[in-house]
Amino acid sequence: MSLRNEFLQLIAQTSDAPMGLEMVKAEGVYIYDYQGKAYLDMISGFSVANIGHSHPQVVAAVQQQAAAYMHLIVYGEYIQQPQVAYAQLLVAHLPASLNCVYFTNSGAEATEGAMKLAKRVTKRSKIISCNQAYHGSTQGALSIMGDEYFRNAFRPLLPDISHLNYNSQSFIDAIDEQTACVVLETVQAESGIVAPSAAWLQAVRNQCTKHGALMILDEIQAGFGRTGSLWAFEQFDVVPDVLLLGKALGGGMPLGAFIADFQLMQTLTHSPVLGHITTFGGHPVSCAAGKAALEVLLQGKYIASIAAKHQLMQQLIQHPSIIAKRSIGLWMAIEFEDFSLNHAIVKRCVANGLITDWFLFNSRSLRIAPPLVISEEELKSMCTILVQSIEEVIALRPEF
Repeated sequence: MSLRNEFLQLIAQTSDAPMGLEMVKAEGVYIYDYQGKAYLDMISGFSVANIGHSHPQVVAAVQQQAAAYMHLIVYGEYIQQPQVAYAQLLVAHLPASLNCVYFTNSGAEATEGAMKLAKRVTKRSKIISCNQAYHGSTQGALSIMGDEYFRNAFRPLLPDISHLNYNSQSFIDAIDEQTACVVLETVQAESGIVAPSAAWLQAVRNQCTKHGALMILDEIQAGFGRTGSLWAFEQFDVVPDVLLLGKALGGGMPLGAFIADFQLMQTLTHSPVLGHITTFGGHPVSCAAGKAALEVLLQGKYIASIAAKHQLMQQLIQHPSIIAKRSIGLWMAIEFEDFSLNHAIVKRCVANGLITDWFLFNSRSLRIAPPLVISEEELKSMCTILVQSIEEVIALRPEF
């Protein structure tokens, strides 16, 4: 049996049409298949590889920590230096009120923990989230996901959840004295890179403060420089009560976190004890990798280069078939007239050695989120291949 057939039969599938590329190596901005073909990773493993793949400092940190120790006991019992060191680095680059880190296995688990924290702190159950929002696929996170197509098959879900439009007055008006928290992405990812107005996000912050509700900002995709600042919320002059992190947090290893003030976090330690618990959350190897990756990001002046790279993308990605471009930092959605055209362009990009995809709630738009360490020459090559792929599909359009 071929490896592909074994993959299809032995690995639980998430769709009936996986990409099915057999990769054997990844380095920098490229990944390589078993035949040696190089693909430029234009989506960074869905914003995980912000400093590229297999960075030597991250690899060294993983090797060193694995040689020292890996799993020892459930999270929170032993003092583990990699967890403490990474938490120190994170809070040193966050506002003073975001000073206590709960490490989890993933962004979805961070969402779950933050929802529980909000209920525990406020003793309320009402949660407000956004339409076309994605915060994970576990049942609590699914309850606040902003798309009924994905929710419907798994009902009943959590009660007291409201879904309202991002950037809308109705979202602000819904926050009241029964609200435990609002959960929203600082920049909506899966709707196709939709940024809020600063005034709206500040109004949400003010309304939460007025009614004692927690403001939970999801930067699982938007964090770690993706939008042009280390944290996206820095661009909108707000500070959340709880910050959700994942994806790039682990430097390529599985890791998530929710971060809040110490006094808020203390509510999870009693009544009941073990208010949130995880076996592998904050795995020492993942924390060592994540810390090394953040150090690379902070030392390499990569964030400072994003504005110029953003302008270069805007300049070079031009084609009459593009209906709209939405972007912030090194993150862009390119919208076409329909899914069939976008799908054909995505497939042609892959055939031409460029990895991309569409968005969960916006299948008309093509995703661009290359590693932040991409050079200008590599970025130019990426844009050239993309435009070439669009041209090739348009030329054949009557046939696809």
